[in-house]
Amino acid sequence: MASLHWEGHRSDRIGWLRAAVLGANDGIVSTASLVLGVAAAEATRSSVLIAGVAGMVAGAMSMAAGEYVSVHSQADTEKADLARERGELATEPEAEREELTQIYEKRGLDRELAEKVADQLMADDALAAHARDELGLTEAQAARPLQAAVASAASFAVGAALPLGVAALSPTSVMIYVVGGTSLLFLAVLGAVAANAGGAPMLRGTIRVAFWGALAMVITSLVGSLFGAVA
Repeated sequence: MASLHWEGHRSDRIGWLRAAVLGANDGIVSTASLVLGVAAAEATRSSVLIAGVAGMVAGAMSMAAGEYVSVHSQADTEKADLARERGELATEPEAEREELTQIYEKRGLDRELAEKVADQLMADDALAAHARDELGLTEAQAARPLQAAVASAASFAVGAALPLGVAALSPTSVMIYVVGGTSLLFLAVLGAVAANAGGAPMLRGTIRVAFWGALAMVITSLVGSLFGAVA
C-alpha cells in the first residue's frame, strides 16, 4: 500500500490571513501617512504623536467594526443559502440529486459514474455535498466574523505602532524622512511575509504593498505641506 504524501495547502489560512494583512497594511499606511502629513505641516512633536495615537485607536476600532459587519453579512448569506438548500433537499430530493449529477458530469464524469457519486455523497451527507459542490461553501473558508474583527483590529494596532514608535524616537528635523523610509521597509517586509504565508511569489507581493503604501504617504505629505505653507 502506497504511503500518503504530505501536502501543505494554505487555503485554510485565507480568512485570518486576509484580515491580518489588510489590518497591518492599513495600520502602517494610514498612521505613517497621518504622521507625515501632520509633520509636513510643521506641527510639534507632541501634536504629531497625539494625532498618530488617535489615528491608531480610531483605525483599529473602525477596522474591527467594518470587518465584523462585512464578514457577518457574508455569514448571514451563507446561512440563508444553506437553509434554502436544506429545504429543497427535504421537498425535492430527486431534483437535487439530478442537480448534483449534472455538476459532476460537467466536471468530466460520465453519466453513470456521476449518478453513483451523487448517490453516495447524498447518502453520507446531502447538505454538505450540495454546500461544497453547488454553493462552493467549505468549512475551511467559512465566514468567521469575530475572528476577522479581532485579527483586523490587532494587526492594525501592531502595524500602526511601528511608524508611531519611529516617530517618537526620531529627531523632529528628520522625522519625515525616517518615518517614510522605515514605513516603506515595514510594508516591504509585510508584503513578503504575507505572500510567503499564502504561497504566492514574494517579490510581487513586496512590490505591490510597498508601491501603494509609498503613493499614499507621498500624497498625504504633499497635502500636509500645502496646509503648512498656507498657515
